[in-house]
Amino acid sequence: MNRREFLQTSSAALALTAFNNHAAEFADMKPKRVGLIGTGWYGKADLLRLIQVAPVDVVSLCDVDKTMLVQAAEIVASRQTSKKTPRTYSDYRKMLAEKDLDLVLIATPDHWHALPMIEAVKSGVDVYVQKPTGVDIVEGQAMLAAARKYNRVVQVGTQRRSTPHLIEARDRVIKEGLLGKVGLVEIYCYYHMRNRDNPPDTTPPDNLDYEAWTGPAPMRPYNKIVHPRGWRAFNEYGNGIVGDMCVHMLDMVRWMLDLGSPVSVSSEGGILVEKNAKANISDTQSALFDFGDVKVVWQHRSWGHPPDPKYPWGATLYGEKGTLKASVQSYDFIPMGKGQAIHKDVTYEFDQYPEDKTEKDLETHVAPAIRGHMKNFLSAIASRGRPVADIEQGHISTTACILANLSMQLGRSLKWDAAKGDMVGDREASRLLRRPYRAPYIHPEPASV
Repeated sequence: MNRREFLQTSSAALALTAFNNHAAEFADMKPKRVGLIGTGWYGKADLLRLIQVAPVDVVSLCDVDKTMLVQAAEIVASRQTSKKTPRTYSDYRKMLAEKDLDLVLIATPDHWHALPMIEAVKSGVDVYVQKPTGVDIVEGQAMLAAARKYNRVVQVGTQRRSTPHLIEARDRVIKEGLLGKVGLVEIYCYYHMRNRDNPPDTTPPDNLDYEAWTGPAPMRPYNKIVHPRGWRAFNEYGNGIVGDMCVHMLDMVRWMLDLGSPVSVSSEGGILVEKNAKANISDTQSALFDFGDVKVVWQHRSWGHPPDPKYPWGATLYGEKGTLKASVQSYDFIPMGKGQAIHKDVTYEFDQYPEDKTEKDLETHVAPAIRGHMKNFLSAIASRGRPVADIEQGHISTTACILANLSMQLGRSLKWDAAKGDMVGDREASRLLRRPYRAPYIHPEPASV
């Protein structure tokens, strides 16, 4: 065993010891009273991972879909230790008004992230909010301001920062200096994930309060694509594939390379191939995020083959000494010259958590990352420190992705002043920092939270 292997083995042992210590710490922790807003796909995935790692008491669930809400309550009752069925609400404000929660998870569609997150921290709870932080930049600024004003811990669901094999890639490859200087990173998604259907608009189903579901977003005629899980096909509710998939990989790269905010963002694309679908998000888009000495280039296509079938969604970091490819499934380090290549696959934890094998719709390769993210969230709550995906980091990554869409919309590069939270010398672009809210909803502002 050489020195590097010894250090890596020692680091792994220390990490395992720290993991076990955290597990013991949470086992002795007074059960946290938990509420969930948004009981769909990832709401349940997040909540059930939290139940796996800590003694929590899920007391409240909220959703505007009655059927989804009842089903979630049954699942939670079967999985939490107490076997109690949580109370159910259709209005998150009524749930928070009970003032009996320690932490809240928010897994609504993107256009419904900001308002409940701000209301939750005002009510005195800590928050885990799904990525991206919001649909416009001022929402994110207001969310950050609220978290700081009310001294709340807010973890954003950019769980690549808590993915075991990606932590190893950062520590073993980047921090050990195996890449050398990194000047260019490519991030990408080639999944065929954009909805290709064109069904007629219909009346909303009886179980869904579509008025409340739409909330501050523009009111569109109801279409079955939207709910459940298809709303990302429409720009009214999010920021397309850039807001969904780029934010993960850009945030991962920022974390791995310790990057702040880009100084400029430019983007081009549109609906170039899949023109007959009802979806209005781009099917093809590229973006350049300029971090000074490091350039990060994004590309997505929801059609055609990926350049590397093993890495259809991921990042490729080009260093002077080698290349690192990283995804949710694996990482590969390819050295220049005669160095040692490294490969690592995703770490599953079926032995410790056998329910992962049978849980409906769970992305099993992501489950360990969510658990790690929840443990980090709980540790930050205990210390009153900042979690690994603190709201400020989530806001920075989200802002960059929104700037890419605004650049594509305006047809020009945008310069960004992160300190001021505004465009540089572009009043037209500055006016797009906030989306109009549908009445009677009021857009949050940093100064008024």
